Amino acid sequence: MLGNIEFPDEAELVLQKGGEGIGLYRTEFLYLNREGEPTEQDHYEAYAETISVFKHRPVTIRTMDLGADKYTQSKRFAPEPNPFLGLRSIRFCLQNLTMFKKQLHAILRASVLGNVKVMFPLISNLQEMKQAKMILLDVMEDLDEESIKYNKNLQVGIMVETPSAALMASSLARDADFLSIGTNDLIQYTLAVDRGNELVSTLYSAADPAVLRLIRTVIQDAHKAQIDVSICGEMASEPEYIMLLLGLGIRTMSLAPPMIPEIKQIIRSVTIEDCNNLTRTILGMNTERQITTYLHDAARKILPEAF
Repeated sequence: MLGNIEFPDEAELVLQKGGEGIGLYRTEFLYLNREGEPTEQDHYEAYAETISVFKHRPVTIRTMDLGADKYTQSKRFAPEPNPFLGLRSIRFCLQNLTMFKKQLHAILRASVLGNVKVMFPLISNLQEMKQAKMILLDVMEDLDEESIKYNKNLQVGIMVETPSAALMASSLARDADFLSIGTNDLIQYTLAVDRGNELVSTLYSAADPAVLRLIRTVIQDAHKAQIDVSICGEMASEPEYIMLLLGLGIRTMSLAPPMIPEIKQIIRSVTIEDCNNLTRTILGMNTERQITTYLHDAARKILPEAF
């Protein structure tokens, strides 16, 4: 059970709530609510502060997930007509190498302070992943030339947030040390639904059979490649999905710190056999409504106070 955090001062809360590390450290805060771009030292100090709380427990730093509805649009002379399908996340990084390398430089410097991992967001194909890793290697070479220490065995993973990445997970898993399924964007892109649009937000559901099949594919491919796979979207914070995720093979979840005790309580109240049986039943269903009702009823029996 890991925590999702956005600011360094949230790290202590993860420990207080029983979290065993950070599964998703969002770094966009360094760019928001300030006039200028953060320096490398700004990056380093923010990472070092968080890592110091966890000692040797894992801290997974996601590189900047800028674009879409934040930061970059306000900087553009002409905003993109459809920014969620535009220059965002890893695409933005690969077109802004100076910014990207500055962040990677700071992450690598901080990697000697604890159990640090780095994770690239919104990878949609193998080429993007290879490009990002090549840039990371370039930065490593720069640090070697400067005689700056870093963890040469730093684990490098990706977020699976697009249907294309989910369908290509077997190939991506051969080049990654771990996969993390970002269900928020994966649901949005799979179902072509903007969850922030109240006209269609009712169509946004983690229980849609298409979404569940993609999640199952990613988990199976990660297991075949013998690498770790986790869930770090809001789905991991919702009690009704926990048995299903366990039955699909998830053993690492990263979620909002306040939800950790409640989700732990559910996990401790069931057996893997229970979860496997529930998952077999769910995977035989064809509609979102059927699945939602079944999951809701099963979770209510285990933790009625959550409902």
